[in-house]
Amino acid sequence: MRSDTAAPAKTGRYRWSIIALLFIATTVNYIDRTMLGLLAPDLGRELGWKESDYGNIVFAFQAAYASGFLVMGTLIDRFGPRIGYAIAITVWTAGHVAHGFASSVTSFMAARMVLGVGEAGHFPAVVRSSSEWFPQKERAYAIGWVNSATTIGVILTAPTLALFMGVLGFGWRETFFITGLFGAALLAAWWFFYSNPRESGRVDEAELAWIEHDPPETVAQLGWSRIARHRSTWAYASAKFLTDPVWFLMLFWLPKYFDSTFGVDLKVVLLPMIVMYLLSDLGSIGGGWLSSRLMQRGYSCNFARKVTMLASGACVLPLLLVTSLDNMWLAVPLIGLALAGHQSFSSNLLALPPDMFPRRAVGSVIGLGGFAGGVGGMIMATSVGKILDVTGGNYTVIFAACTVVYFLAVASIHLLAPTLARVEKV
Repeated sequence: MRSDTAAPAKTGRYRWSIIALLFIATTVNYIDRTMLGLLAPDLGRELGWKESDYGNIVFAFQAAYASGFLVMGTLIDRFGPRIGYAIAITVWTAGHVAHGFASSVTSFMAARMVLGVGEAGHFPAVVRSSSEWFPQKERAYAIGWVNSATTIGVILTAPTLALFMGVLGFGWRETFFITGLFGAALLAAWWFFYSNPRESGRVDEAELAWIEHDPPETVAQLGWSRIARHRSTWAYASAKFLTDPVWFLMLFWLPKYFDSTFGVDLKVVLLPMIVMYLLSDLGSIGGGWLSSRLMQRGYSCNFARKVTMLASGACVLPLLLVTSLDNMWLAVPLIGLALAGHQSFSSNLLALPPDMFPRRAVGSVIGLGGFAGGVGGMIMATSVGKILDVTGGNYTVIFAACTVVYFLAVASIHLLAPTLARVEKV
């Protein structure tokens, strides 16, 4: 490696404490997001939900999540991640606690909508914070670690429910109230610990020089009208539209798939979920590491990101075989490999906006892409519910569609942003 492609040996590492804080934040975010999915089989039986009823509840979350991205991305660009993310945490925690008061499909939809608006601020804050604290050559690897916490949150949701509902004997309503304290603690920690590198007082000169290693930006904050003119914006947004629904599918329907296909309750039988999501973690970190490593070896950002995303898409292809398997333990590693491919793809996709746009436009670009992904998730939510009602719970067509979208996404990125060039003129 050339000396200018990796951090000097004596550089401080305080920037990684910011990643640790974002890792914890992502874990809390996904515990709050995932709880209803794990409770859905039991709540469906208790409250008499049809598949399409649950699909409508998921749709409500997706609609609010999509819309929330536009609001939260702009807030984070305008006020910075410290204030913008504090607002997001407050809103999503209120939505999470509101689940404990819900009884009807409509009231669950309302709670999911508040949750969705708040949680939409998470990834704009993650990417904007990473762009403040990491240079381009390290950024995807850093984001990969944060992105891996999405699966840690999913894994920890089941034992969290087991602790409060099984060991301590609380009902599902009380469990929503108690776990709302996680969000309150996160809000306090974020407000106390986060600042930009120059204001933190904890970064030495060598680390600050590495953080500011990239050439200075020549473009300030961009408004919506200017962001929307750039093909690079739509390269990112189209890829999010195509691939985000796969993750939402796994997040919201995987417990129901295991319940209906194998008779396994994933909040009780934890090992399948642990295996699948640990594989997903390896994909998230490995995908970020691979593109960062390629760049450190002298390859262009364009080559490193796109090659890694193509390899990631290939990891999803075994999902085609899952519905033909009767043995759960044959299906688990294939689903885990697909999850790993998605997370590897996602780590690199999230790195694209700061690759191409000035820092003060990153939140808005992430917001627009998140909106597109949320719209895709809305289409997925209604479509999956209807397909399962019509086919009697058969996932073959659904899983087959998941294997195609990653290659379509790379093709879209390449057509709209063939070199991933930075926006230098507005």
